[in-house]
Amino acid sequence: MSKKAIPGFAWFIPLAPLALAFILYFGDLQSSSFLFINQFTQQLPDTLWTWLTFLGNGWGVFAIAFPLLLLAPRILTAGIFAGTIAALSSAALKGLFNLPRPASILNEGSFYRIGEALLHRAFPSGHTLTAFAIASAFYFSASKEKRTPLLLLFALAALVGLSRNAVGAHWLTDVLGGAGFGIWCGMIGALLANQFPESQLGPKKIWAHLIALGGVIAIYSHLTQIMDHELNQPLQYASVAIIVITLVMYGKAQFTQARPL
Repeated sequence: MSKKAIPGFAWFIPLAPLALAFILYFGDLQSSSFLFINQFTQQLPDTLWTWLTFLGNGWGVFAIAFPLLLLAPRILTAGIFAGTIAALSSAALKGLFNLPRPASILNEGSFYRIGEALLHRAFPSGHTLTAFAIASAFYFSASKEKRTPLLLLFALAALVGLSRNAVGAHWLTDVLGGAGFGIWCGMIGALLANQFPESQLGPKKIWAHLIALGGVIAIYSHLTQIMDHELNQPLQYASVAIIVITLVMYGKAQFTQARPL
């Protein structure tokens, strides 16, 4: 079996969060579970939750992971594939279910909210879906002996999902749905990336040039948009710095001769 193979049982793991979402929704526990988490998370600062939300923003996580262009291009490729699939899946599923968000159901002032009131297209949480897709893609595109430390990415993705409750944007059912579908998106992204020829992953290859161009677009996005909340602007500037430094090193790599083996 390939060192990067995905175990068969792993494809059934996403059914667990999806089943729990089903139980909460049809067990009339959606509002109570949301209010409990929303109230509990108020004990921590708003900045923590908005910064965690930033890690579920496609442009945000792309910028933070951008150094992988030079350090681990296959893993970054898996993340790009997974992120694209996640974005398409999120749009399709939100349009299919079109469920109301907390601000559309609960009375104003009955829960804590950070940012503008979002009313529709609740299920699944797009930020959670993206976070779990990236975590899953990074994990399953790495060699088996290197996967254990990457389990922490799933814990981070869970915190991203929790942040969506904390800021008052999503029900717990939306978060669980995002986790389940996100893991599947990441596994598919990893499968695609693992088929990518090694000879096409170098810094002087066309694929790397396209990713670098994506980095330039990401810089523009970070400088011209507010990513979810104004509290995230320091992270946006930091993300721009990460991309710029990586692009400088990437540019230098274009003039460096590969050492013979």
